[in-house]
Amino acid sequence: MKPLLAAWQFWALLSAAFAALTAIFAKVGVENVNSDFATFIRTVVILGVIAAILTMSGEWQPFASVSGRTYLFLALSGLATGASWLCYFRALKIGQAAQVAPIDKLSVVLVALFGMVFLGERLNTLSWLGIGLIAGGAILVAFEA
Repeated sequence: MKPLLAAWQFWALLSAAFAALTAIFAKVGVENVNSDFATFIRTVVILGVIAAILTMSGEWQPFASVSGRTYLFLALSGLATGASWLCYFRALKIGQAAQVAPIDKLSVVLVALFGMVFLGERLNTLSWLGIGLIAGGAILVAFEA
């Protein structure tokens, strides 16, 4: 059995917990500020935290050691992340966190579809049933009023 810190499930559950806290903290945080400016503040905090983690762990690496392809896809990922955050904060500014977050989590469904189309990933029938339930649940939660 893998140690807890080496299990992807452990880190995925932590990610979900922090994402939930993100929604709650962000909903309060955007209350009296422009949602784009709130996203900027959040991004500055993230940059500082990641820089501190890299410094403390000694995991900085030379920028020249990263391939052009890696830079391209990380830049595209960064652009997608930025767009996602801007949209998410704008949605939180005008909607309820309990309704915005489930729609945001439809990304789980889209990742399964994009993974299949672009990465050749395959899911079994039970997994697709789970993806369908996530989609249905997100829609039901988001549109209950």
